[in-house]
Amino acid sequence: MKDPRPCSIADTLALVGEKYSLLVLREVFLGARRFDQLARNTGAPRDILTTRLRRLVDAGVLEKAAYSERPTRHEYRPTPAGLELEAVLMTLMAWGDRHLRTDDDRPMVIEHICGHELLPAVTCSACGGEVRHEDLTAHPQAPGWTVTGPTAA
Repeated sequence: MKDPRPCSIADTLALVGEKYSLLVLREVFLGARRFDQLARNTGAPRDILTTRLRRLVDAGVLEKAAYSERPTRHEYRPTPAGLELEAVLMTLMAWGDRHLRTDDDRPMVIEHICGHELLPAVTCSACGGEVRHEDLTAHPQAPGWTVTGPTAA
């Protein structure tokens, strides 16, 4: 069997696609940055949380910063690369609000600086148009791959 399609989505999911990694990012974006806060707010077992935090720091998504020297304690802050993932989480939350909940049971509403509820939308950076499936055309760049799969050997 041939290797699976080379894919930036798969590579990203290998880093942040596990539940607790995304929940850690949610909490860090909300301002909970200390280990005990992250453990409480995500429900992650401490050993798993330790592993996820180490991986996110090693990948440059979070940075570890000391806030106490005796005893040594750290907090986790998003790096610029980490901050880019906030839009992804906002989009996931909006999808969940639309398809998994009712207006009455949404656990969080995010307000934009303009004072209105954030309703994230993916737009084209060139024309500003909202991205819709029917307006997209994929152009595979990986050698040996077409849109529908690998080329014949």
